[in-house]
Amino acid sequence: MSARVALDLVIDGRRLEAAEVPGAPDERPLVLLHEGLGSVSAWRGFPEALQRATSRRVIAFSRFGHGRSDPPPAPRTPTFFHEEALAVLPEVLRRLGAEEPVLVGHSDGASIGLIHAAANPVRGLVLIAPHVVVEDVTLEAIRETRERFETTDLRERLARHHDDPDVAFRNWCDVWLDPVFRSWTLEPDAERVTCPILLVQGAEDPYGTLDQLDRIEDRVRGPARRLVVPGGHSPHRDAPERVLREVAAFVEEVDELARRAA
Repeated sequence: MSARVALDLVIDGRRLEAAEVPGAPDERPLVLLHEGLGSVSAWRGFPEALQRATSRRVIAFSRFGHGRSDPPPAPRTPTFFHEEALAVLPEVLRRLGAEEPVLVGHSDGASIGLIHAAANPVRGLVLIAPHVVVEDVTLEAIRETRERFETTDLRERLARHHDDPDVAFRNWCDVWLDPVFRSWTLEPDAERVTCPILLVQGAEDPYGTLDQLDRIEDRVRGPARRLVVPGGHSPHRDAPERVLREVAAFVEEVDELARRAA
């Protein structure tokens, strides 16, 4: 079994925490894009499990202000999704020799992956609990999480994964609850996506409904299918065997499509 290896990654003079699980060097890698409160360590054993399921190189990194990465150069604003997708992520992929990967994004990371694929070539997209519009249920769940951060041990638990849990939390929470963000939409970006997509959602996800998947499927120009499993906002943890099996099959399918198109 391949072990996780730390990677040396500096973007614009700032260090990004990154790691990979080595895999087949001649195949497109899988690049993980974490959720709003995520990091390299918060993926837990998912990178290794994904590597075992696919035999691919699996890369994860913590965005600025997350995990052990340096703080962002400025506080996050509602433009940060596009900044991450169109400025930071392309440079990360170039530095790591991971151009045109299969992007595997969770929640905020799924939204970033969708934006990136609208403007850059990728082999495929796995979007876990993606957001393309702001729903009332999402905002309510974030307000409840803010309350838990302020009144329970959530801050201490986040400190296991982040050098500065306050920065990580506020950069997520404050963007989503900014009144300007209420009209945010990625539907125009989805209309420019042509690669194959696997959409994964927990049936009881408190942060979003299946309307998110409907909106993506209605707009993308490439083949898309969905997997809905029992559980909440992290289906790769709630139903790991089903998710890993579907992702592995999807990776093989997109490679076959690429071979036919060559």
